[in-house]
Amino acid sequence: MGLCLYVGNRNYSSWSMRAGVLLRAYDIPFEEKLIRFDSFAPDSQFKKTALALSPTGNVPILMDSDVQNRRGEPLVINDTLSIFEYIAEKYPALSLWPSDLALRTQARNLCAEMHSGFNGLRNHCGMNIGADLSHAGAVIWRDQPHVRADVARIEAAWADCMDLSGGPFLCGGFSAVDAYFAPVVMRLKYFALPTSLKTTQSYMSAVCDHPAVSDWVDQAIVTAELLPIEEPYRLATDAAPAEA
Repeated sequence: MGLCLYVGNRNYSSWSMRAGVLLRAYDIPFEEKLIRFDSFAPDSQFKKTALALSPTGNVPILMDSDVQNRRGEPLVINDTLSIFEYIAEKYPALSLWPSDLALRTQARNLCAEMHSGFNGLRNHCGMNIGADLSHAGAVIWRDQPHVRADVARIEAAWADCMDLSGGPFLCGGFSAVDAYFAPVVMRLKYFALPTSLKTTQSYMSAVCDHPAVSDWVDQAIVTAELLPIEEPYRLATDAAPAEA
């Protein structure tokens, strides 16, 4: 079977999108299986299914049946950064990270920063592909200084990378760091959060137009279902736009 990537609902699961876009972008053969979100409670079907595959009980989960541990079990990678590094080692000729040492280091720095930071944006603007969340986005932008600070930092980081690399992606050509930030682009787009730099819009357009991203987005929209646990805004009655 080779590589199998277990993902959550494609319109909601930002971590799944990162791994799914990476594998698509580099034409790596893999099977993709959905573990539907129903709840994140310990007794939910999602948690039961995910925990049967990985001790963390989260997605994405990458299983490689071509590589086995000492017990004869297929290799399981259950963290997005680890998945990226594993794929980079398994397919070194694909150059998932930039060849330039300085750009490669900056790309890894940014992925690590995204992995552990930007909590304001992540907590208030959960990924929701295809939904018009502009009204909620206006309220969030008005009321949440941490979101505004996160977006400012993201814009500055993107602009710095593109200035050093020449664009159109963060390190020139599409690489792992762009797959990592694809869900951020989705958040900025569907919440219609204000951006202040021209480089932000050009980068967002380049990411959205990339075949690996557009394929994920198309599938997310086709397979989307409205799950109350993931809809703090579309099911709310008070998500009105900010006053002019």
